[in-house]
Amino acid sequence: MSSSALQPTQMVTTSETEIETDHHGHPDHRMFGIVIFLIAEGMIFIGLFGAFLIYKAMLPEWPPESTPELELLLPGINTIILVSSSFVMHKGQAAIKKNDNAGLQLWFAITAVMGALFLAGQLYEYNHTGFGLTTNLFTSCFYVLTGFHGLHVTFGLCLILAVLWRSKKEGHYSSEKHFGVEAAELYWHFVDVVWIVLFTLVYLL
Repeated sequence: MSSSALQPTQMVTTSETEIETDHHGHPDHRMFGIVIFLIAEGMIFIGLFGAFLIYKAMLPEWPPESTPELELLLPGINTIILVSSSFVMHKGQAAIKKNDNAGLQLWFAITAVMGALFLAGQLYEYNHTGFGLTTNLFTSCFYVLTGFHGLHVTFGLCLILAVLWRSKKEGHYSSEKHFGVEAAELYWHFVDVVWIVLFTLVYLL
């Protein structure tokens, strides 16, 4: 068996560009698939944000009177943690592109801890909001938006842990083969961007 057959992807160089292919010589469209998936997820969030803004514009008072005021300190800290985690995670991808598997593991492990801290902070906030899912329309929107985003953070955390688990196998990721790392990082950046928009709409406006 030739050595090229052992590689899941390879780079075919032409005079103008490089095309990533699988071991059958077919174009590798995995990253394109990830992008399409994130666009679809983004459309869902856009719909939810649009509904939130419509409710805000239609109702005479938003949030409705007697709704406990949202605290900004904990969500603000959570925002700093989540946004910072994207920069930490990028260091992991930069490391594996230099064949530094230990660096990948270190930076992804730190990112996983930061993601877990974000979720813990969100759960703590839920226990101290002073309102429930059905208190009024604003609180329902609050839980749906933050909860749906929290679900995405949880999935992203699972992706990070999966990368860490696979990185334990020597040679699984390298400078030539790191699709899983890039896919996890792209998803995590998406989660961060959505949170910035959510935080602005729900907590600041």
